[in-house]
Amino acid sequence: MSLRVAIVGLGKIARDQHVPSIQAVDGVELTAVASRNAALEGVLNVATIDELLARGDAFDAVALCTPPQGRHAQAWKALSAGKHVLLEKPPGATVAEIASLQALAAAKGVSLFATWHSRFSAAVEPAREFLARTKINAVRVHWKEDVRKWHPNQDWIWEPGGLGVFDPGINALSIVTAILPEPIFLRSSDLFFPANRAAPIAAQLDFSSPSGLAVSAEFDWRATGAETWTVEVETAEGLLRLQDGGRRLHLGERSMTDAPDREYQGIYRRFAELCAGDASEVDLSPLQLVADGFLLGRRHEVEAFHEEPAR
Repeated sequence: MSLRVAIVGLGKIARDQHVPSIQAVDGVELTAVASRNAALEGVLNVATIDELLARGDAFDAVALCTPPQGRHAQAWKALSAGKHVLLEKPPGATVAEIASLQALAAAKGVSLFATWHSRFSAAVEPAREFLARTKINAVRVHWKEDVRKWHPNQDWIWEPGGLGVFDPGINALSIVTAILPEPIFLRSSDLFFPANRAAPIAAQLDFSSPSGLAVSAEFDWRATGAETWTVEVETAEGLLRLQDGGRRLHLGERSMTDAPDREYQGIYRRFAELCAGDASEVDLSPLQLVADGFLLGRRHEVEAFHEEPAR
């Protein structure tokens, strides 16, 4: 029997990733959409989550693809109605609010899945296995892209709770926390805020681990040209590089993994498994590191950001 999924928020990420991935995964079916500004042919279409839940016989689970600032209230309603819930990353606007959702999911006997799509990239598990058996000397993260290309006209991402450059940067942190054999803790944070925005456009972070491992991360939304989504790990056996957001893995010049992007298909396969057992999976370590980045962040003001470049 298929897991029937309703998407809430039919924006760019839902259209680009969720809809085609659901269609590609056996045992998962898209049956409904709740969106104020868009609709999808062949499924139930309503405007709000309240209207959606009033038609609860049409679906078993809800995938929340709305901005994180309002997601807690939507998740609370869906869980209260006995629906499984998938949270697009980041799982919420704050760390603390997720605990209440975990407790509610447990009380209702349904699944809560806080997703980190980059962890489903092809190179992540091979990298984790390799690093578990070798000495690690240092880790460097370079995550740079053009915000105008990847988040065009998404004003919510510049508001408090929208995370700014940490929206992509948290993908890097989700990979690092998945592949390293020990936790990391933030030591310093420099955040670069455009003069007209409430969220940073760039960040430089330094972490360490209980054993003293040094981890540095540089996130920047001002890059033009090709994107850089790379995690470099200096090891006793050479330089391990996860590139293209975790799609490719190299040890020195030797290719270890090179696979197409099927991250969201992996998410929905995992969600179906969790729902079949009414189990939850919620790892907040990437979001906690971002929150710590704001807590320890030294603020630096940089030039104003405008959607259209100055002429």
